[in-house]
Amino acid sequence: MDAGADPKPQIGPEIETGGGTWRSAASKPLRLDSGATLSPLEIGYKTYGRLNETRTNAVLVCHALTGDQHAGSVNPVTGRPGWWGRVIGPGLTLDPQRYFIIATNVIGGCMGSTGPASTNPKTGQPYALSFPVITIADMVRAQAMLIAHLGIETLFAVVGGSMGGMQVLQWAADYPEKLFSAVCIAAAPRHSAQNIAFHEVGRQAIMADPDWRGGDYEAAGLRPEKGLAVARMAAHITYLSETALQRKFGRELQRDGLSWGFDADFQVESYLRHQGTSFVDRFDANSYLYITRALDYFDLAGRHEGVLANAFAKARGVRFCVLSFSSDWLYPTGESRDIVRALNAAGCRASFAEIETDKGHDAFFLDEPQFDAALRGFFASAAQARGL
Repeated sequence: MDAGADPKPQIGPEIETGGGTWRSAASKPLRLDSGATLSPLEIGYKTYGRLNETRTNAVLVCHALTGDQHAGSVNPVTGRPGWWGRVIGPGLTLDPQRYFIIATNVIGGCMGSTGPASTNPKTGQPYALSFPVITIADMVRAQAMLIAHLGIETLFAVVGGSMGGMQVLQWAADYPEKLFSAVCIAAAPRHSAQNIAFHEVGRQAIMADPDWRGGDYEAAGLRPEKGLAVARMAAHITYLSETALQRKFGRELQRDGLSWGFDADFQVESYLRHQGTSFVDRFDANSYLYITRALDYFDLAGRHEGVLANAFAKARGVRFCVLSFSSDWLYPTGESRDIVRALNAAGCRASFAEIETDKGHDAFFLDEPQFDAALRGFFASAAQARGL
């Protein structure tokens, strides 16, 4: 067993929550696309349920930009329920009585996985901006190391939305032999110019905060909270739709009459400010820089001679499900259709559904019956084919 690693999962009928922090052996560094290496590597993860005797029921859940490993259980930092409690739990689509569910914190993150706030073993100080730039492929490579440590040869499924969906696509491209099925939700095969632009606004807001200190804010005992809050506010707008914002807030005021100043007069302003201030309590500013950069670098076709279908050439044995939302303007349905066309061109088995909703990109976190039904139907069919 690698130093600091948790015991491998037990096999049995009971439902239990496990996980912790897995630490790789120093002799097994993570090699990054940039040419750098990370050693030792730490990955924060949670598990729900138990492996069956044949080790065929493991599901990897990949999180979005600001998510973490606490997908189906209370977040110890915020005290809030897991971010995918609608999907993971007894009687739900991902039932721990049926599946062994694994959720990790991506590398570059700030919830137990190696990231810019981690200690650089060469200096004894936080990495800060000496942390190497990472990619979605690096995140997946680290996850594959954890899955191998857990003794799982083939995942029943890998599933994720947004950045999690990009990880799903990367898994299918890099490790198709380790997958039975793959579910990509509200994602794209590469980041658009508009998405890169929004991320750059957020990064500049962080770096313009005097407390950022060139990334060395921890050493100074500071946090660039104002810049990070603005970054979160800007990004959060992209997760919603205009219709949803109008329905929820419209031009409703916070109080009677206007302030004739720059307080939060409108309810939508107050909402965004709350999103920003609550975010800084649970997220690291440098992690935000690194993870958004990883998203911007994502271009699956670019890694395969500019042809997206080439990325899935070895994934013909994988069952795919691609889901999009009609009001998602961050990763619109057209980009999901591009993924499906590439899968078809590669000879892969793929199902696709566009969910009609006005809730925008974040619909996969919300009460959306059509989405729930589509996800549940795919998993039920795949589980039957898998003999689960």
